[in-house]
Amino acid sequence: MPGLLAENSTDYLVISDQESGYGRVDVVMEPKAAGMPAVIMEFKVLHPRRGEKTLEDTVENAPKQIEEKRYEPILFPKVPVENIRKYGFAFLGKECLI
Repeated sequence: MPGLLAENSTDYLVISDQESGYGRVDVVMEPKAAGMPAVIMEFKVLHPRRGEKTLEDTVENAPKQIEEKRYEPILFPKVPVENIRKYGFAFLGKECLI
C-alpha cells in the first residue's frame, strides 16, 4: 500500500508499519505542509474469532483499534488532532469496504 501512495510523496511523508502507542500503525500519511490533514489507515481482514460476521463489523473495528492502540501520537505535535483523518479498510477475499 505505501507504494501506491508514493504519488503523494511531494505533499506527504508516507510511514508504514511503524511503532506507535501500543502497536504498529499500518499506514500514516504525514503532511509536509502545515494545515493539511494527516491520515491514519488501518487494514483488517474479516476474522470470525473477533466476533466479526460481516465486512461492516470488521471496518467498525479498524478505527477502534486506532484509538485503543493510540496511533495518533505519532503525528503530535506536528498535526493538531482535528486535522487527523482515520480510515478503516476491511477485506474478505477480493471484497473491500472502507
